[in-house]
Amino acid sequence: MGSTADTTDPICPICGRPIPPDVPQSRHHLIPRLKGGKGGETVLLHHICHKEIHATLSEAELARVFNTPEALLSHPRIAKFARWVAKRPTDFLSRSEGKRRTGR
Repeated sequence: MGSTADTTDPICPICGRPIPPDVPQSRHHLIPRLKGGKGGETVLLHHICHKEIHATLSEAELARVFNTPEALLSHPRIAKFARWVAKRPTDFLSRSEGKRRTGR
């Protein structure tokens, strides 16, 4: 395991790790499509970082407050996750599945 990153690879705005073409990745709509963001700005993320965002925040929270990479990183759980995953290889995938959002 352990994909090799190239200096031209895009950088994930959540964890700061390179995103080589051979690792799971996805585009995140900064304003969710269902909340008016269809055709809006997107950012390329590691798939694991994208999953954490949607496991943590509702579509309404993403649209209203957490609609920039900086705002996402201001959320305590996303910031803690980003620090943790930044120490992992670029192709690291979590073994846990499912949503973890609580208190709704």
